[in-house]
Amino acid sequence: MIVNQHDQGWEVIYHRAHALLAAQIAGNWHQQDRPERIIETVAAISHHDDLEKEWEGDHLTKAGAPMDFTIGGETSVPKLRGLTTNSRYRGRWVAMLISMHMSFLNEGKRGESKELDEFLDEQLENQKKWRKELGLSKEEAEKAYAFFQWCDRFSLILCSQELPAGERQLEISQGPDGKRYDVMQNADGHVVVTPWPFAEDKFNVRVEACYLSQVKFESNEELTEALQNAPIKELEWTLIKA
Repeated sequence: MIVNQHDQGWEVIYHRAHALLAAQIAGNWHQQDRPERIIETVAAISHHDDLEKEWEGDHLTKAGAPMDFTIGGETSVPKLRGLTTNSRYRGRWVAMLISMHMSFLNEGKRGESKELDEFLDEQLENQKKWRKELGLSKEEAEKAYAFFQWCDRFSLILCSQELPAGERQLEISQGPDGKRYDVMQNADGHVVVTPWPFAEDKFNVRVEACYLSQVKFESNEELTEALQNAPIKELEWTLIKA
């Protein structure tokens, strides 16, 4: 989960909600520049964080605060494998993109364990196999994943409150066209992306957040119950073309 401090406690955004926001961003991309199989690509984006189950496992810091996903913990290979295996039931295109995302997130951990290394090798083999079956070059697959990763990163910037103050720009990442994209929030609160990659000159995106007034929790069960009963607010951003 994504955890932000606010003046009365914690703002919590579930990872599945963040993924849905990323899918909203993807769905607004300019039609002529969209990757192949846009519907399947959006499906992969919207489901790429199904691995995260905030109602299961350990989601507290040692101090008893809700744990932001960036703090992390041990890499659970069975959970990673479960996500990649289940994604196959949505089709090879979805499975390929999610497999590439697992590689992107975890290749830097190669060498931590034999189990993880075997999993990473499996992903590379699967990606090669699916590219061949789908008639895709490696470059075409990488372009589709760049689109996936761009939308994911932009969503995380919004959810994690990373937009800089003072109308300063922040790099999102390279897009599928290889260009650098930056984001800035105007004094009026509108969000500007440069260069502008979307179909409409102005549109809104939104995500739901839970609010916890309790700062410290004694157990994960207590946190889960608090989240289930927490007030929910819809956060919304207006994106406009400069």
